[in-house]
Amino acid sequence: MEKKSAALFAEALQYIPGGVNSPVRSCASVDSVPLFIASARGSKITSVDGVEYIDFVESWGPLLLGHAHPEVTRAVLEAVERGTSYGAPCENEVILAKEIHAALPSVEMARMVSSGTEATMSALRLARGFTGRKKLLKFDGAYHGHGDAFLASAGSGVATLSIPGTPGVPEAVIMDTLIAPYNDLAAVENLCRQYPEDIAAVFVEPCAGNMGLVLPEPEFLPGLRSLCDRYGALLVFDEVITGFRVAYNGAQGYFGVKPDLTTLGKIIGGGMPVGAFGGKREIMEYLAPSGPVYQAGTLSGNPVAMAAGIAALKVLKTSDYPALEQKVEIFCRNMEEIFARKNIPVCINRIASMFTIFFTPVKVRDFAGAKTADTKLMTKLYKGLRQRGINFAPSAFETAMVSFAHSEENFSKTLAALEEIRF
Repeated sequence: MEKKSAALFAEALQYIPGGVNSPVRSCASVDSVPLFIASARGSKITSVDGVEYIDFVESWGPLLLGHAHPEVTRAVLEAVERGTSYGAPCENEVILAKEIHAALPSVEMARMVSSGTEATMSALRLARGFTGRKKLLKFDGAYHGHGDAFLASAGSGVATLSIPGTPGVPEAVIMDTLIAPYNDLAAVENLCRQYPEDIAAVFVEPCAGNMGLVLPEPEFLPGLRSLCDRYGALLVFDEVITGFRVAYNGAQGYFGVKPDLTTLGKIIGGGMPVGAFGGKREIMEYLAPSGPVYQAGTLSGNPVAMAAGIAALKVLKTSDYPALEQKVEIFCRNMEEIFARKNIPVCINRIASMFTIFFTPVKVRDFAGAKTADTKLMTKLYKGLRQRGINFAPSAFETAMVSFAHSEENFSKTLAALEEIRF
Protein backbone atom coordinates (compact mmCIF):
# COMPACT_ATOMS: atom_id res chain seq x y z
CA MET A 1 0.00 0.00 0.00
CA GLU A 2 2.87 2.39 0.76
CA LYS A 3 5.66 0.66 -1.15
CA LYS A 4 6.66 3.64 -3.26
CA SER A 5 6.79 5.96 -0.22
CA ALA A 6 8.99 3.43 1.58
CA ALA A 7 11.30 3.11 -1.43
CA LEU A 8 11.60 6.88 -1.82
CA PHE A 9 12.36 7.25 1.88
CA ALA A 10 15.11 4.64 1.63
CA GLU A 11 16.61 6.57 -1.29
CA ALA A 12 16.19 9.90 0.49
CA LEU A 13 18.17 8.58 3.46
CA GLN A 14 21.20 8.40 1.16
CA TYR A 15 21.04 12.06 0.12
CA ILE A 16 19.05 14.01 2.75
CA PRO A 17 19.86 13.98 6.49
CA GLY A 18 17.31 11.70 8.12
CA GLY A 19 15.61 11.36 4.74
CA VAL A 20 13.53 14.52 5.25
CA ASN A 21 13.92 18.29 5.07
CA SER A 22 12.08 18.97 8.33
CA PRO A 23 12.48 16.53 11.25
CA VAL A 24 8.89 15.72 12.31
CA ARG A 25 8.11 14.59 8.76
CA SER A 26 10.28 11.53 9.35
CA CYS A 27 7.39 9.95 11.34
CA ALA A 28 10.03 8.39 13.60
CA SER A 29 8.10 9.17 16.79
CA VAL A 30 5.08 7.23 15.52
CA ASP A 31 7.08 4.23 14.29
CA SER A 32 6.27 4.84 10.63
CA VAL A 33 7.93 5.88 7.40
CA PRO A 34 6.87 9.23 5.92
CA LEU A 35 4.18 9.51 3.31
CA PHE A 36 5.53 11.00 0.10
CA ILE A 37 2.86 13.19 -1.45
CA ALA A 38 2.14 13.42 -5.16
CA SER A 39 -0.72 15.93 -5.10
CA ALA A 40 -3.31 17.62 -2.92
CA ARG A 41 -6.65 19.32 -3.38
CA GLY A 42 -9.21 20.62 -0.92
CA SER A 43 -9.20 18.55 2.27
CA LYS A 44 -7.27 15.63 0.77
CA ILE A 45 -3.74 14.62 -0.15
CA THR A 46 -2.71 11.78 -2.48
CA SER A 47 0.47 9.79 -1.89
CA VAL A 48 2.90 8.62 -4.56
CA ASP A 49 1.27 5.20 -4.13
CA GLY A 50 -2.03 6.66 -5.32
CA VAL A 51 -3.70 6.49 -1.90
CA GLU A 52 -5.97 9.36 -0.92
CA TYR A 53 -6.03 10.67 2.66
CA ILE A 54 -8.23 13.18 4.48
CA ASP A 55 -5.64 15.68 5.66
CA PHE A 56 -5.65 17.20 9.14
CA VAL A 57 -2.15 18.67 8.76
CA GLU A 58 -2.85 21.23 6.00
CA SER A 59 0.85 22.03 5.60
CA TRP A 60 1.04 22.54 9.39
CA GLY A 61 -1.62 25.21 9.39
CA PRO A 62 -1.44 27.78 6.59
CA LEU A 63 -3.92 26.09 4.25
CA LEU A 64 -7.07 27.27 5.99
CA LEU A 65 -8.80 27.30 2.59
CA GLY A 66 -7.60 23.78 1.83
CA HIS A 67 -5.08 22.58 -0.71
CA ALA A 68 -4.90 24.17 -4.17
CA HIS A 69 -7.75 26.61 -3.63
CA PRO A 70 -8.75 27.81 -7.12
CA GLU A 71 -8.49 31.54 -6.34
CA VAL A 72 -5.05 31.17 -4.78
CA THR A 73 -3.86 28.85 -7.55
CA ARG A 74 -5.03 31.29 -10.22
CA ALA A 75 -3.20 34.15 -8.51
CA VAL A 76 0.01 32.11 -8.34
CA LEU A 77 -0.10 31.10 -12.00
CA GLU A 78 -0.76 34.67 -13.13
CA ALA A 79 2.06 35.96 -10.93
CA VAL A 80 4.56 33.39 -12.20
CA GLU A 81 3.94 34.54 -15.75
CA ARG A 82 5.05 38.02 -14.69
CA GLY A 83 8.31 36.71 -13.15
CA THR A 84 9.16 34.80 -10.00
CA SER A 85 11.50 37.25 -8.25
CA TYR A 86 12.48 40.86 -8.87
CA GLY A 87 14.87 41.77 -6.08
CA ALA A 88 12.95 45.05 -6.08
CA PRO A 89 9.66 46.32 -4.65
CA CYS A 90 6.33 45.42 -6.24
CA GLU A 91 2.84 46.85 -5.79
CA ASN A 92 1.47 43.72 -4.13
CA GLU A 93 3.82 44.18 -1.17
CA VAL A 94 2.01 47.41 -0.36
CA ILE A 95 -1.43 45.89 -0.93
CA LEU A 96 -0.71 42.93 1.36
CA ALA A 97 0.78 45.12 4.09
CA LYS A 98 -2.38 47.27 4.00
CA GLU A 99 -4.58 44.14 4.22
CA ILE A 100 -2.64 42.90 7.25
CA HIS A 101 -2.99 46.29 8.95
CA ALA A 102 -6.74 46.35 8.24
CA ALA A 103 -7.15 42.93 9.84
CA LEU A 104 -4.65 43.47 12.67
CA PRO A 105 -4.70 47.17 13.61
CA SER A 106 -1.75 46.69 16.00
CA VAL A 107 0.41 46.02 12.93
CA GLU A 108 0.77 49.64 11.86
CA MET A 109 3.76 48.71 9.69
CA ALA A 110 4.94 45.29 8.47
CA ARG A 111 8.16 43.89 7.01
CA MET A 112 7.80 40.89 4.71
CA VAL A 113 10.20 37.97 5.07
CA SER A 114 10.32 34.40 3.76
CA SER A 115 9.37 32.24 6.79
CA GLY A 116 7.97 32.28 10.29
CA THR A 117 11.42 31.53 11.68
CA GLU A 118 12.85 34.56 9.90
CA ALA A 119 9.99 36.67 11.24
CA THR A 120 10.62 35.74 14.88
CA MET A 121 14.42 36.06 14.60
CA SER A 122 14.02 39.52 13.09
CA ALA A 123 11.40 40.60 15.63
CA LEU A 124 13.74 39.63 18.47
CA ARG A 125 16.61 41.63 16.97
CA LEU A 126 14.32 44.61 16.53
CA ALA A 127 13.02 44.34 20.10
CA ARG A 128 16.56 44.25 21.45
CA GLY A 129 17.65 47.16 19.28
CA PHE A 130 14.63 49.28 20.14
CA THR A 131 14.73 48.71 23.91
CA GLY A 132 18.51 48.52 24.31
CA ARG A 133 17.98 45.38 26.37
CA LYS A 134 19.28 41.84 25.82
CA LYS A 135 17.05 39.30 27.54
CA LEU A 136 14.23 37.35 25.92
CA LEU A 137 11.44 35.74 27.93
CA LYS A 138 9.70 32.77 26.34
CA PHE A 139 7.61 29.88 27.59
CA ASP A 140 8.53 26.28 28.30
CA GLY A 141 7.70 24.13 25.27
CA ALA A 142 6.99 27.11 23.00
CA TYR A 143 8.51 26.92 19.52
CA HIS A 144 9.24 30.17 17.72
CA GLY A 145 11.23 28.74 14.83
CA HIS A 146 14.76 27.42 14.88
CA GLY A 147 16.59 30.64 15.70
CA ASP A 148 19.33 29.95 18.25
CA ALA A 149 17.92 32.11 21.03
CA PHE A 150 14.54 30.38 20.84
CA LEU A 151 15.75 26.78 21.01
CA ALA A 152 15.99 26.73 24.79
CA SER A 153 13.20 24.42 25.97
CA ALA A 154 11.47 24.38 22.58
CA GLY A 155 8.45 22.30 21.71
CA SER A 156 7.45 21.00 18.27
CA GLY A 157 10.07 18.78 16.63
CA VAL A 158 12.57 19.26 19.46
CA ALA A 159 10.07 17.74 21.88
CA THR A 160 8.83 15.16 19.37
CA LEU A 161 12.31 13.77 18.80
CA SER A 162 13.34 14.11 22.47
CA ILE A 163 16.42 16.15 21.60
CA PRO A 164 18.08 17.18 24.88
CA GLY A 165 19.15 20.77 25.33
CA THR A 166 20.15 22.73 22.26
CA PRO A 167 23.08 21.00 20.49
CA GLY A 168 24.91 23.36 18.16
CA VAL A 169 23.80 26.42 20.10
CA PRO A 170 26.54 27.87 22.34
CA GLU A 171 25.54 28.43 25.94
CA ALA A 172 26.39 32.11 25.57
CA VAL A 173 23.62 32.46 22.97
CA ILE A 174 20.87 31.24 25.30
CA MET A 175 22.20 32.82 28.49
CA ASP A 176 19.84 35.72 27.84
CA THR A 177 16.82 33.46 27.25
CA LEU A 178 14.51 33.30 30.26
CA ILE A 179 11.86 30.59 30.50
CA ALA A 180 8.56 30.45 32.36
CA PRO A 181 5.75 27.87 32.31
CA TYR A 182 2.91 28.74 29.94
CA ASN A 183 -0.14 30.19 31.74
CA ASP A 184 1.97 31.02 34.82
CA LEU A 185 1.77 34.78 35.37
CA ALA A 186 3.42 34.55 38.78
CA ALA A 187 6.54 33.01 37.24
CA VAL A 188 6.66 35.76 34.62
CA GLU A 189 6.30 38.45 37.27
CA ASN A 190 9.10 36.89 39.33
CA LEU A 191 11.43 37.03 36.33
CA CYS A 192 10.42 40.63 35.63
CA ARG A 193 11.22 41.56 39.22
CA GLN A 194 14.54 39.72 38.99
CA TYR A 195 15.49 41.49 35.74
CA PRO A 196 13.46 44.73 35.86
CA GLU A 197 15.52 46.58 33.23
CA ASP A 198 16.92 43.70 31.18
CA ILE A 199 14.00 42.01 29.39
CA ALA A 200 13.63 43.28 25.84
CA ALA A 201 10.62 41.19 24.90
CA VAL A 202 8.17 38.56 26.05
CA PHE A 203 7.45 36.19 23.15
CA VAL A 204 4.27 34.16 23.40
CA GLU A 205 2.09 32.06 21.16
CA PRO A 206 -1.33 33.44 22.17
CA CYS A 207 -2.56 29.88 21.68
CA ALA A 208 0.41 27.57 22.08
CA GLY A 209 0.50 25.29 19.05
CA ASN A 210 3.81 23.49 19.32
CA MET A 211 3.38 21.57 22.58
CA GLY A 212 0.15 20.41 21.09
CA LEU A 213 -2.62 22.99 21.37
CA VAL A 214 -2.63 24.72 24.77
CA LEU A 215 -5.06 27.56 25.32
CA PRO A 216 -4.40 30.70 27.36
CA GLU A 217 -6.33 30.98 30.59
CA PRO A 218 -8.55 34.10 30.73
CA GLU A 219 -6.13 36.21 32.74
CA PHE A 220 -2.92 35.09 31.00
CA LEU A 221 -2.66 37.33 27.91
CA PRO A 222 -4.07 40.46 29.61
CA GLY A 223 -1.67 39.79 32.48
CA LEU A 224 1.31 39.62 30.11
CA ARG A 225 0.22 42.92 28.57
CA SER A 226 0.09 44.52 32.01
CA LEU A 227 3.49 43.15 33.08
CA CYS A 228 5.18 44.30 29.85
CA ASP A 229 3.73 47.78 30.31
CA ARG A 230 4.92 47.89 33.91
CA TYR A 231 8.47 46.71 33.22
CA GLY A 232 9.09 48.27 29.80
CA ALA A 233 9.36 45.02 27.82
CA LEU A 234 7.75 44.56 24.39
CA LEU A 235 4.93 42.04 24.14
CA VAL A 236 5.37 39.95 20.98
CA PHE A 237 2.57 37.70 19.76
CA ASP A 238 3.85 34.83 17.64
CA GLU A 239 0.83 34.40 15.38
CA VAL A 240 2.61 32.27 12.79
CA ILE A 241 -0.04 29.61 13.48
CA THR A 242 -2.95 31.61 14.87
CA GLY A 243 -2.85 34.66 12.58
CA PHE A 244 -5.92 34.63 10.30
CA ARG A 245 -6.72 31.09 11.53
CA VAL A 246 -8.17 31.56 15.00
CA ALA A 247 -10.06 34.50 13.53
CA TYR A 248 -9.57 36.82 10.58
CA ASN A 249 -8.21 39.39 13.04
CA GLY A 250 -5.99 36.81 14.67
CA ALA A 251 -5.74 35.66 18.26
CA GLN A 252 -5.18 39.27 19.29
CA GLY A 253 -8.63 40.10 17.98
CA TYR A 254 -10.16 36.90 19.34
CA PHE A 255 -8.88 37.61 22.87
CA GLY A 256 -8.89 41.40 22.70
CA VAL A 257 -5.23 41.90 23.68
CA LYS A 258 -2.98 44.22 21.66
CA PRO A 259 0.72 43.26 21.33
CA ASP A 260 3.60 45.60 20.49
CA LEU A 261 4.89 43.30 17.74
CA THR A 262 3.32 40.41 15.82
CA THR A 263 4.94 37.66 13.76
CA LEU A 264 3.04 35.95 10.95
CA GLY A 265 3.66 32.93 8.76
CA LYS A 266 2.67 31.20 5.57
CA ILE A 267 -1.08 31.76 5.90
CA ILE A 268 -0.47 35.32 4.64
CA GLY A 269 1.01 33.79 1.50
CA GLY A 270 -1.76 31.29 0.84
CA GLY A 271 0.72 28.55 1.81
CA MET A 272 3.65 29.94 -0.19
CA PRO A 273 7.01 30.48 1.60
CA VAL A 274 6.44 33.79 3.35
CA GLY A 275 6.32 35.44 6.75
CA ALA A 276 6.10 38.91 8.21
CA PHE A 277 6.67 40.83 11.40
CA GLY A 278 5.10 44.11 12.29
CA GLY A 279 3.76 46.37 14.98
CA LYS A 280 3.83 49.91 16.28
CA ARG A 281 5.16 52.47 13.82
CA GLU A 282 7.71 53.88 16.28
CA ILE A 283 9.19 50.39 16.76
CA MET A 284 9.12 49.32 13.11
CA GLU A 285 10.80 52.54 11.98
CA TYR A 286 13.82 51.41 13.98
CA LEU A 287 14.49 49.00 11.10
CA ALA A 288 16.91 49.85 8.31
CA PRO A 289 16.76 51.88 6.17
CA SER A 290 14.64 54.04 8.49
CA GLY A 291 16.63 53.14 11.58
CA PRO A 292 19.77 51.37 12.81
CA VAL A 293 18.54 47.74 13.17
CA TYR A 294 19.55 45.80 10.06
CA GLN A 295 17.40 43.13 8.41
CA ALA A 296 17.24 42.14 4.75
CA GLY A 297 16.21 39.36 2.37
CA THR A 298 16.43 38.84 -1.37
CA LEU A 299 13.08 37.05 -1.56
CA SER A 300 11.30 39.29 0.95
CA GLY A 301 8.11 40.54 -0.69
CA ASN A 302 8.38 37.85 -3.36
CA PRO A 303 5.78 38.70 -6.04
CA VAL A 304 4.38 35.18 -6.27
CA ALA A 305 3.89 34.86 -2.51
CA MET A 306 2.39 38.35 -2.29
CA ALA A 307 -0.16 37.56 -5.01
CA ALA A 308 -1.09 34.28 -3.32
CA GLY A 309 -1.47 36.02 0.04
CA ILE A 310 -3.73 38.74 -1.30
CA ALA A 311 -5.95 36.12 -2.96
CA ALA A 312 -6.11 33.98 0.20
CA LEU A 313 -6.99 36.90 2.49
CA LYS A 314 -9.66 38.09 0.06
CA VAL A 315 -11.44 34.74 0.38
CA LEU A 316 -10.86 34.45 4.13
CA LYS A 317 -12.28 37.92 4.76
CA THR A 318 -15.77 36.70 3.79
CA SER A 319 -15.44 33.15 5.18
CA ASP A 320 -17.69 31.92 7.99
CA TYR A 321 -15.25 31.37 10.87
CA PRO A 322 -17.95 30.77 13.53
CA ALA A 323 -19.55 28.01 11.43
CA LEU A 324 -16.21 26.24 11.03
CA GLU A 325 -15.51 26.56 14.74
CA GLN A 326 -18.90 24.98 15.51
CA LYS A 327 -18.17 22.05 13.18
CA VAL A 328 -14.82 21.44 14.88
CA GLU A 329 -16.43 21.66 18.32
CA ILE A 330 -19.01 19.00 17.39
CA PHE A 331 -16.31 16.84 15.81
CA CYS A 332 -14.18 17.01 18.96
CA ARG A 333 -17.13 16.20 21.21
CA ASN A 334 -17.90 13.16 19.07
CA MET A 335 -14.30 12.02 19.42
CA GLU A 336 -14.47 12.48 23.19
CA GLU A 337 -17.56 10.25 23.28
CA ILE A 338 -15.79 7.54 21.29
CA PHE A 339 -12.76 7.59 23.60
CA ALA A 340 -15.08 7.49 26.63
CA ARG A 341 -16.76 4.35 25.27
CA LYS A 342 -13.31 2.83 24.81
CA ASN A 343 -12.38 3.80 28.41
CA ILE A 344 -9.42 5.84 27.15
CA PRO A 345 -8.80 9.05 29.12
CA VAL A 346 -8.23 12.05 26.87
CA CYS A 347 -8.03 15.81 27.02
CA ILE A 348 -8.96 17.38 23.69
CA ASN A 349 -8.00 21.04 23.56
CA ARG A 350 -9.69 22.98 20.79
CA ILE A 351 -10.23 26.49 19.48
CA ALA A 352 -11.55 27.70 16.13
CA SER A 353 -10.22 25.26 13.49
CA MET A 354 -7.50 23.68 15.65
CA PHE A 355 -7.42 20.80 18.13
CA THR A 356 -5.06 18.36 19.83
CA ILE A 357 -5.84 14.97 21.35
CA PHE A 358 -3.81 14.45 24.52
CA PHE A 359 -3.98 10.92 25.92
CA THR A 360 -4.03 12.02 29.53
CA PRO A 361 -6.74 12.47 32.18
CA VAL A 362 -5.33 15.85 33.30
CA LYS A 363 -6.31 19.23 31.89
CA VAL A 364 -3.41 20.29 29.70
CA ARG A 365 -2.62 23.95 30.43
CA ASP A 366 1.19 23.93 29.93
CA PHE A 367 4.08 21.87 28.55
CA ALA A 368 4.37 19.84 31.76
CA GLY A 369 0.77 18.72 31.30
CA ALA A 370 1.33 17.96 27.61
CA LYS A 371 4.24 15.69 28.52
CA THR A 372 1.97 13.52 30.69
CA ALA A 373 0.20 12.31 27.53
CA ASP A 374 0.69 8.68 26.50
CA THR A 375 2.74 8.81 23.29
CA LYS A 376 2.26 5.07 22.69
CA LEU A 377 -1.47 5.61 22.34
CA MET A 378 -0.74 8.49 19.96
CA THR A 379 1.31 6.11 17.82
CA LYS A 380 -1.61 3.66 17.72
CA LEU A 381 -3.96 6.49 16.81
CA TYR A 382 -1.70 7.77 14.03
CA LYS A 383 -1.15 4.32 12.52
CA GLY A 384 -4.79 3.32 12.82
CA LEU A 385 -6.03 6.47 11.12
CA ARG A 386 -3.39 6.36 8.41
CA GLN A 387 -4.34 2.76 7.56
CA ARG A 388 -7.90 4.00 7.08
CA GLY A 389 -7.09 6.98 4.88
CA ILE A 390 -6.78 9.73 7.51
CA ASN A 391 -3.62 11.85 7.85
CA PHE A 392 -2.85 13.32 11.29
CA ALA A 393 0.36 15.04 12.35
CA PRO A 394 2.96 12.35 13.22
CA SER A 395 3.64 13.75 16.68
CA ALA A 396 2.05 14.06 20.10
CA PHE A 397 3.19 17.69 20.26
CA GLU A 398 1.55 19.14 17.18
CA THR A 399 -1.86 20.61 16.47
CA ALA A 400 -4.44 19.16 14.10
CA MET A 401 -5.71 21.64 11.52
CA VAL A 402 -9.12 21.80 9.88
CA SER A 403 -9.83 23.82 6.74
CA PHE A 404 -12.91 25.37 5.19
CA ALA A 405 -12.61 22.57 2.61
CA HIS A 406 -13.33 19.81 5.15
CA SER A 407 -16.78 18.33 4.69
CA GLU A 408 -19.24 16.54 6.98
CA GLU A 409 -18.32 13.38 5.07
CA ASN A 410 -14.66 13.92 6.04
CA PHE A 411 -15.60 14.20 9.71
CA SER A 412 -17.91 11.17 9.56
CA LYS A 413 -15.28 9.02 7.90
CA THR A 414 -12.71 10.05 10.50
CA LEU A 415 -15.08 9.21 13.37
CA ALA A 416 -15.88 5.83 11.79
CA ALA A 417 -12.14 5.10 11.50
CA LEU A 418 -11.64 6.06 15.13
CA GLU A 419 -14.39 3.62 16.17
CA GLU A 420 -12.54 0.79 14.42
CA ILE A 421 -9.11 1.35 15.95
CA ARG A 422 -8.12 -1.05 18.73
CA PHE A 423 -5.95 0.70 21.30
